[in-house]
Amino acid sequence: MTASFTEGHSDPTVQPVPASVVQQVDAADTTLHNPKRAVISLGANLGNRLETLQGAIDALEDTPGVRVKAVSPVYETEPWGVEPGSQPSYFNAVVVVKTTLPPSSLLERAHAVEEAFHRVRDERWGARTLDVDIVAYADVVSDDPTLTLPHPRAHERAFVLAPWHDVEPQAQLPGRGPVSGLLATVTRIGVEPRTDLELRLPE
Repeated sequence: MTASFTEGHSDPTVQPVPASVVQQVDAADTTLHNPKRAVISLGANLGNRLETLQGAIDALEDTPGVRVKAVSPVYETEPWGVEPGSQPSYFNAVVVVKTTLPPSSLLERAHAVEEAFHRVRDERWGARTLDVDIVAYADVVSDDPTLTLPHPRAHERAFVLAPWHDVEPQAQLPGRGPVSGLLATVTRIGVEPRTDLELRLPE
């Protein structure tokens, strides 16, 4: 942004934010309170899937202590763990965030975002309006049953690895190695890029 405050106005809520302020905020994101990098996967196969994914991204950005730094392309994916044709296909994406929240609080926020979009947890592998999973949090490796880090199945899921690799080609999955290498070992059958669709990075 290059706009500056209009002379005589002092309320920043009704004025464009000067570029200098944007730069200061971005700098604070990387230095204040020691923020951590986290990778979050999003998926939806009910309702308006693209609108739901964008809503989830915006909700994450609106979370105190979370800043969305990168948004992947959209992939269309056959449902995992169910009979072919028994559910609608998924739209999947990955976002990279910087956060000052601990993993447990980030998980609580992920669940709150799911609930806001009426996620129902009646059955494993069931169709869902929204799935928000923490794939990785900094370099943390933990077998805590409440939040296993990194996600215990991320290394075998092309619908996580492919969009993550798109936004971070040099990314490493903690304890598993380079995402590029992991992606080369899994099948991409049923995981197709949707180049006609786009998710926006929050402003």
